[in-house]
Amino acid sequence: MTEGPTITTIAQRAGLSIASVSRVLNGLPTREDTVRRVMRAADELGYVPNSVARSLRNRRTHQIAFALSDIGNPVYVAMVREIQAVLKAAGYRLLLHSTEGDPEDEVCVLRGLRERYVDGLIISPLRGVGEEHIEAVTTARVPVVVVGPVPEGTPVDTVRGDSRTGVLLAMDHLHGLGRRRIGLLNGPLGTAPGAARAAAYREALELLGLPYDESLVEVGDFTRDRGARAARALLARAPGLDALMCASDLIALGALDVLREQGRDVPGDVAVVGMDDTELASVAWPSLTSVSLGWAERGRAAARLLLDRLRDGSLPPRVVTVEPGLMVRCSTGGGPRTAFATRALARASARALALAGGDRP
Repeated sequence: MTEGPTITTIAQRAGLSIASVSRVLNGLPTREDTVRRVMRAADELGYVPNSVARSLRNRRTHQIAFALSDIGNPVYVAMVREIQAVLKAAGYRLLLHSTEGDPEDEVCVLRGLRERYVDGLIISPLRGVGEEHIEAVTTARVPVVVVGPVPEGTPVDTVRGDSRTGVLLAMDHLHGLGRRRIGLLNGPLGTAPGAARAAAYREALELLGLPYDESLVEVGDFTRDRGARAARALLARAPGLDALMCASDLIALGALDVLREQGRDVPGDVAVVGMDDTELASVAWPSLTSVSLGWAERGRAAARLLLDRLRDGSLPPRVVTVEPGLMVRCSTGGGPRTAFATRALARASARALALAGGDRP
């Protein structure tokens, strides 16, 4: 009977020491290029580790979970791609769980970490982090990274976007085009993004010297059909509206559907801006100007923070903030800009707005 591949044969195939191969197979901190060489050699030789015995020995499953609110939302698809790429290179598998934005389900996922069914968790709570989330995070037996805002002082690694600056940037862009009756199509105010974008919209109006008009605001949900419904209601009561600030690309796509149905020219009659800069923005008709909140970058950052925490649990909690950018397309009458240009524009425009209205956090 032929003996199966061993650590020794894998080391020979990879051109590495037995110690290096052992470190990789046992989940110990190792350079990513070493991990790739070992995993490639193991695959070529048909090596199948005894995962049960290994897990019992070193308490590692080589699995990471990602709890997200909507598995079909393009922003989470972008995050999953990047998270999986980073984790796979380090020898980890990614497991997905859709919470549907339910805080109770999010807390259950966090409390389930006591069973150590994964080595770590990345979670993106839609409605923010409450006391139960914090209690579950601080008592978890494995590392947790939160994508989104957390209360000050919460001892957890965090990756944040900056939707406030993104909204200020988009509103400044619309104002610069001569638009003065700018409506807001938002998601639920009980969600973290809905609340943040509502507050930023009001702040932008103040900084730009425009009055806040409740009749120009419609709250729906972060979906295309609810975006269409909200746009239809808003347009019916505000016929003189000349621009729409949409809290997500999906909402904006719904608005474009309604404007097309009503024979309104975009951007001639109504300019439209979305948020998230998903792949759908570039293929919409007309192509959609959108605020990039760096979802792919946030995914990469979250995965790297988690890997760092697995290697060294003594690190202090870290916060990574990803800057927004504006991709100008046909829905506001512009051509596409480069990513570099949009980031520079975001910083310059947000800084100018802040100076106009005083220094604000």
